[in-house]
Amino acid sequence: MSLEVNKAFAAVLTAGIAFMSAGVIGGLVVHPHRLDHAAISIGATPQTAAPAAAAPAAPALEPIGPLLAAANAENGRALAGRLCASCHSFNEGGRAGVGPNLWGIVNKNHAQMAGFNYSAANRALADKPWDYEALNAFIAAPNRAMAGTRMAYAGLPNTAQRADVIAYLRSLATTPAPLP
Repeated sequence: MSLEVNKAFAAVLTAGIAFMSAGVIGGLVVHPHRLDHAAISIGATPQTAAPAAAAPAAPALEPIGPLLAAANAENGRALAGRLCASCHSFNEGGRAGVGPNLWGIVNKNHAQMAGFNYSAANRALADKPWDYEALNAFIAAPNRAMAGTRMAYAGLPNTAQRADVIAYLRSLATTPAPLP
């Protein structure tokens, strides 16, 4: 064997010994312990805790209607492109992604895109329209507005930005819905 091959084997052996030593020393310094039960159970029903004191009520949302006349749909388009486009499409007749196509969503009933697998929570509202206030509440906090939704988005807390996004969604129609 050549000297270069010996150097390569020595480097690999030294690295292996260093990693093993780090693991042994780490185990001595930090004493790991097993959990009694899993911190997160995937696919199982959550355990119900004893009833706690009444939780503080969620702050009421500012009505979005008065802000829509001055909302910036172009800013809403940029926000929707950044926050929503990874799951939704916006073009007329567009395909669903993880979420449904949002063309013509304003004043359209919930769960109306053919072929999209909506959550039971959304299907339960199929006779109710996505009016401006429903969109406002859902975009602000989807899980609070519709318990059981599959939409994995924390929400948009800024009211002016929500107004911009809703103004953009309003523009996604052959004939935009009238302002409130």
